[in-house]
Amino acid sequence: MLLKKFKTFNRNITMNKTLEQTIDNISQIPIKEERKEILNPLISYLQEKRDKKEAIRINYICTHNSRRSHLGQIWMQTLANHFNIDSITTYSGGTEATAIAKPIVDTLKNQGFKVQKLSEESNPVYAIKYDLTSLPIIGFSKKYDDEFNPNSNFAAIMTCSEADGGCPFVAGSEIRVPITYEDPKISDNTDTQSEVYLTRSNQIASEMYYVLSQLN
Repeated sequence: MLLKKFKTFNRNITMNKTLEQTIDNISQIPIKEERKEILNPLISYLQEKRDKKEAIRINYICTHNSRRSHLGQIWMQTLANHFNIDSITTYSGGTEATAIAKPIVDTLKNQGFKVQKLSEESNPVYAIKYDLTSLPIIGFSKKYDDEFNPNSNFAAIMTCSEADGGCPFVAGSEIRVPITYEDPKISDNTDTQSEVYLTRSNQIASEMYYVLSQLN
């Protein structure tokens, strides 16, 4: 674990201070035992791929690819960088395409990500940067089998119960793992919107941090 922390420190010199502090905060969020059981299949899959020195592709899937799946994709890619694991590439998709919800963009910005809007159509494309030296994550809403995403040899992470029930089989995936979260959309246009979105982002981030912290 000390070695992981040393590597992390070296890589984080290119992160802005707000995002560094966010990661430090989420690293201290306790993970309940029942959630650890849910996360264990992903940990086992990642460890097996690392032992074989194989590339790791993870596709986070929800219904509209507008909220939770993007948080999963962005946080796992960011934290892979944090832990100096360069074999991981993340993706996201939905059972249908809509658009990234604006509160997700606002939450990411508040947590320290640099987000640039690249287009103005109804389904905008965003460049999301987590440090100064890495390529940005390209974020936009798409179906999980869009050509932008891998079509084989990937882990499918189902982040909502609707997608989990609606996609009993994800073509091309090596493993399908339901890791579902409550939709922050329930708080849209209420006084608690910012708090609810931040809580959900922190939950997803803390669980992905836990997953990566368990790898050898």
